[in-house]
Amino acid sequence: MTTILIVDDEARMLNLIELFLKPHGYSCVKVNNGHEAIQRLKKDEFDLMLLDIMMPEMSGWEACERIRTFSTIPIIMLTARDTKADLIKGIELGSDDYLTKPFDEDVLLAKIKAVLRRHNNEFNTADSHLLIRGDISLDYQSYTLNHGEKQITLTLKEFKLLESLMKKPERVYTREQLLLMVWDSRSHTEIRTVDSHIRNLRDKLRSSQFPIEDHLSTVWGIGYQWKV
Repeated sequence: MTTILIVDDEARMLNLIELFLKPHGYSCVKVNNGHEAIQRLKKDEFDLMLLDIMMPEMSGWEACERIRTFSTIPIIMLTARDTKADLIKGIELGSDDYLTKPFDEDVLLAKIKAVLRRHNNEFNTADSHLLIRGDISLDYQSYTLNHGEKQITLTLKEFKLLESLMKKPERVYTREQLLLMVWDSRSHTEIRTVDSHIRNLRDKLRSSQFPIEDHLSTVWGIGYQWKV
């Protein structure tokens, strides 16, 4: 069954969308803020997200941007605003489609089907389990880093660190951002843990003769980046 995560601060809207979707075979999980949505995505599997933009504390824009640092889940933004600037902003932040409130039930269903179809076609390939950057790849099935004939087994935290950095090469991530992406924000993990894991990861890859210095770069005073 297709499971959809619905994110909206209005209980009435959450219930209305669920009412639209359940008769068509969709399973719905409802949350009322962006913080909870991010935590649910890190723990559970969902096929698509319906994400409201105008929410207190964390807007849908910010939630979408954070989600795109660790997940490729299809996202349809929901909003009462219908300006061209909003549409462009949503696309730039990583959303897959945009639906203006109030919306028709049939339009919502059609957009969900179209986005799921595009997403499935994109990832239904022989190497869909790989994150490829040049001649280096991360394997989501075996949790390994591959380079030429070398295959290096990673711990879950090592894998998530590399995945976060490799998804957006050349982007500099702060230690705080990496902590949020890799560790549960409720675990009260110290910021120095990021440096410790990066140091251990570098040592591990060097000992396997992986050219880590060419790719994993420290940006002093800020954080880390992956170079291609």
